[in-house]
Amino acid sequence: MKVKIDSERCQGHGRCYDLAPDLFGADDEGYGQVIGDSTVPEGQERATSLAASNCPERAIEILQEA
Repeated sequence: MKVKIDSERCQGHGRCYDLAPDLFGADDEGYGQVIGDSTVPEGQERATSLAASNCPERAIEILQEA
């Protein structure tokens, strides 16, 4: 599973990095960004889904790997 943030949609509410701090961080202006190579570590799937569902702009996309 991978995750990405649509930077055009993100408004910097910070819910993603509050709910899943191992996966998301803030850039210099407070907008969300994915930490690392966008691969969701094993055991972090629930936190990723929670962060995505709590994003007001729906800027977080979860990509299922084939």
